[in-house]
Amino acid sequence: MNGDVEIATVDATNVAKRGFFCYRSKRKSEGYRRKLDWLQQRFAEGMKIKILYDSGRPVGFIEYVPAEFAWRAVNASSYMVIHCVWVSGRAKGKGYGSRLLNDCIDDARNTQRHGVAMVTSSRIWLAGKELFLKHGFEPVDGAAPSFELLVKKFGDAPSPTFPQDWDERARRYGPGLTIIRSDQCPYVDDAVNTALDTAHEMGVESQVVELENCQDVQDSAPSPYGVFSLVYNGTLLSYHYEIKKDLLKLLDTQPT
Repeated sequence: MNGDVEIATVDATNVAKRGFFCYRSKRKSEGYRRKLDWLQQRFAEGMKIKILYDSGRPVGFIEYVPAEFAWRAVNASSYMVIHCVWVSGRAKGKGYGSRLLNDCIDDARNTQRHGVAMVTSSRIWLAGKELFLKHGFEPVDGAAPSFELLVKKFGDAPSPTFPQDWDERARRYGPGLTIIRSDQCPYVDDAVNTALDTAHEMGVESQVVELENCQDVQDSAPSPYGVFSLVYNGTLLSYHYEIKKDLLKLLDTQPT
């Protein structure tokens, strides 16, 4: 491995300087500021962010937290839950994702967790499952439209699961377009504004619901991703950022 590669831990003492990888070119944006404030509260709960540098340039990161404080809709008590892992395009194929994942696995072992869990998706905004399968993770649960819960267990503990009441959760939000958001992802701010603008253009009633803590996510999110959802007339429309033209199409094809 190149000697100029290092992994740095981000914590409350250095996050203002190092950042958290995403949106690092937009540090003055509302999304960046909200994520930074959110992190300052999460570090005390065991949140870890590790950034991988190649020759001083940040090229990848991983974010994970004990399951009791996870901002994903999973039942995974005593596990470590990965929120995000990402390696930039030019740095792919060099084993950097494996290095980041192995650091998380080591932390989970050293803190006596039962294992490590990750929500994956074959769509966007979540990692695919390939990296995890290579490192001994196994699928233990699934949810529509494209989610899988992958787990690397260290012993005989019960496997994590997804909740089973997704439709009921979505119905709670009632008529119109409900934009469910949190500050876990800095891209959510733009996603919310796009959804609001689109709903206004179509004359669709809209509301924004803030998920203010991890328990809100685990109890109320209508998808495993948890921290952002678009619900229309009580049905999950999307769990990820939709550009305006795609959201217009989605809303136009929904029954009224």
